[in-house]
Amino acid sequence: MVTEIKLGLCNPPEPIYLFVNQGEVDGESFVWYKFNISQDKKIPVTQRALTGYLSELRLTTKEFKGKDNLKLDIVVSADELYVIRTGVETNFAKSFLLAASLIQDFSKPLIIVANAGDENTVFCNLYDATTKTKIYREWSRDLDWATIIRDIQILLAGNSSTTPSTPKLSVVPQSVHTLDLRVKNIRTLLDYPLDLVKEWLQFQDVDRPSLLHITKINELVKTMCLAWAADKCEYPNHAESSYQNQVIDAVASGADELTAINGWMQQLQAVKTGAV
Repeated sequence: MVTEIKLGLCNPPEPIYLFVNQGEVDGESFVWYKFNISQDKKIPVTQRALTGYLSELRLTTKEFKGKDNLKLDIVVSADELYVIRTGVETNFAKSFLLAASLIQDFSKPLIIVANAGDENTVFCNLYDATTKTKIYREWSRDLDWATIIRDIQILLAGNSSTTPSTPKLSVVPQSVHTLDLRVKNIRTLLDYPLDLVKEWLQFQDVDRPSLLHITKINELVKTMCLAWAADKCEYPNHAESSYQNQVIDAVASGADELTAINGWMQQLQAVKTGAV
């Protein structure tokens, strides 16, 4: 489908970021907002819903108050390109993923609704934009969020060849996906001390992972992961064998590494608490 291009003055083709949080600015309450970096100012968004095509789901590491945080970016193509950014462990992220996990055809438009909850929490409701039907799935403590994210990403990749009535726009990456970023994202997910990474790199006579051979970077990733798992398994070799099966083998089969590690972590935590 050929989309008419409007000539003349316009805004740069950059994504509009919506940040999820319940709050109030100048007496105006909101459940999500835009952020003006130059003015360090939150701009409330009064509309609680966004209609568009879900085009991408990604995990992104962002620094906040000197600490790295793992975020879920929900990329939506509409009149503009929107990126809904929220913490991967928030109620909004989990309620969105819960509903989105039921969708098999992402070539159809959705309505994403932000709803205020208690104690400054925000939840997400998802609707079929054509029928206005709510998409609902029961909550369960045994849900594997990493697998849900991966399954949605696979479906979205499969739908990338389809062209909806509203054109999909390309996402401009926030940063280059280098080997350094790979280590940073995994370190953030594991909450592994930065000082230990720096010390490990010093022993290799380098100051950043990208200067190492890929086998050494894989060794660093494994070291961080097994250090995290040290107190999660009754038998030391269990952590290493499960890491081989659920992370290394999964990545070799095409799985996203960060998603695989997240799933592996949740599985070990579940075993430790007796949930499985």
